[in-house]
Amino acid sequence: MTDSLARSNRIERTLLSEGAIYGLVLVAGMIVVSRNLAGSSWDALNTVFATVIVFYVAHVFADTLTGLTASDGHKRTFRESFRHAIRRSVGMLGVAVVPLVVLGLGVTDLMDDADAVWLALYVDVGLLGAVGWWITATRSPNFWVRVGGALLTAALGGVLIVLKAVIHH
Repeated sequence: MTDSLARSNRIERTLLSEGAIYGLVLVAGMIVVSRNLAGSSWDALNTVFATVIVFYVAHVFADTLTGLTASDGHKRTFRESFRHAIRRSVGMLGVAVVPLVVLGLGVTDLMDDADAVWLALYVDVGLLGAVGWWITATRSPNFWVRVGGALLTAALGGVLIVLKAVIHH
């Protein structure tokens, strides 16, 4: 396997990991609860950033501890388990970058605060849909099955947007 193919497979595994999907749901949820519809993108950015870091550390901690068990027949050292947990969880940080950059557009006044918050939510939902498409594509060559997977995955983000509108209006 070539280095670029190995790197591509690693990136794919990272972006399609449990941590990445959880990270997207977490980001959308935190944007929803961070402020009201006309809220500050700075508040949303801080809330999302801090929460993603806390949950990432908690995810790595939990994965490190469970990795010490011999349930897979392989006893890992603490260091091995910790490294494995970081690799498995890094997708949570990676997927948060794009919505955080969008929120940064509001912080830097390149975009209205409320527009940046809403755009970050829509971007997050789009990313969830893309993940749904990509994962479904590994299971089925059928276009409509892939569309269904993308729509179902994005629907969770859509539900969070509706909840944002309902809760804060």
